[in-house]
Amino acid sequence: MDETRRAFLDELLSESTPSGFETAGQRRWLDYVSEFADETRVDDYGNAVAVYEGDPDAPSIAVAGHSDEIGLMVRDITDDGFLKLTRIGGSDRTVTRGKHVTVHADDGPVSGVIGQVAIHLRDTGSEEYDDINEQYVDIGVEDGDRAEELVDIGDPITLNTEIADLEDSRVAARGMDNRVGVWTAAEAFRRAVEQEPDATIYAVSTVQEEVGLKGAQMVGFDVAPDAAIAADVTHATDQPESPGDKGSGIELGSGPAVARGSTNHPKLVEAARTAADDADIDIQLAAAGSRTGTDADAFYISRGGIPSLNLGLPNRYMHTPVEVIDLDDLDAAADLLAAVAARADEFAPFSVDI
Repeated sequence: MDETRRAFLDELLSESTPSGFETAGQRRWLDYVSEFADETRVDDYGNAVAVYEGDPDAPSIAVAGHSDEIGLMVRDITDDGFLKLTRIGGSDRTVTRGKHVTVHADDGPVSGVIGQVAIHLRDTGSEEYDDINEQYVDIGVEDGDRAEELVDIGDPITLNTEIADLEDSRVAARGMDNRVGVWTAAEAFRRAVEQEPDATIYAVSTVQEEVGLKGAQMVGFDVAPDAAIAADVTHATDQPESPGDKGSGIELGSGPAVARGSTNHPKLVEAARTAADDADIDIQLAAAGSRTGTDADAFYISRGGIPSLNLGLPNRYMHTPVEVIDLDDLDAAADLLAAVAARADEFAPFSVDI
């Protein structure tokens, strides 16, 4: 991955965008895609769309990722000045204790820590993980009045982490889910537009995926492309502790995963596999017998049904502060989506033959 593309990824990863609070990340994403778009627009909830206007008689296709991440929220403030918590999305209660956090208050960020009783004072023989709503943030104040001067109930909270380059082309950070997806959508859009295709291409960065695919439901209805591909993370199950009965065979560094079944339209699966073969792009296959759990599930039931596909970006340790991806997988995913989008008129119509 070249320096410009890596810088864009790092900028996305450096933003804090819990579901419902995605503005900073959306602004950065739009700054990037606007250089290659004929038009950009944002709806009332912050879904962002970039458009390349192709031939009016050619098909249209959307490449999408979701901009939001999981997080926490201030649920209450105690008289002693501690902040009680609730989840934003599927935050993992096993990885939050003893972490530095930032409360994103209206008047600016407030630093804090999620407290953990010292090991010396705990009964370590029968420990269980506390639910998120039993944990708390300590921002260092003496009482609730002072805390209420700094934060409000409903302020979002994110864990503080660094972007760490591991060996080879592996990178660890919080929020790979789904900065890598919006990066892929933007890069696929850029690479497809460079080919001046006949198809109209939309790059989409949705909001509130982590709380029920909400943004994709909105923007899918509004944009109504002939086809849509959602780039999102998928579980890389190549680490030692991956459960054998839930293993997918997906590995880091072996390419993006093309999902099959349920949501995933067979013509788009065929298009992705054909484009990968023609461009010598390594891909993996993933089984999605009931649902993908991604924005593709919302796109495909919009209006009268939009042929959709989920492209999975292998990710270890999902929904933790140390998600690990391989940069080569991202480059391959962007190349693959660009190839499918640029050749959309060749693969259309996106309908099953009966």
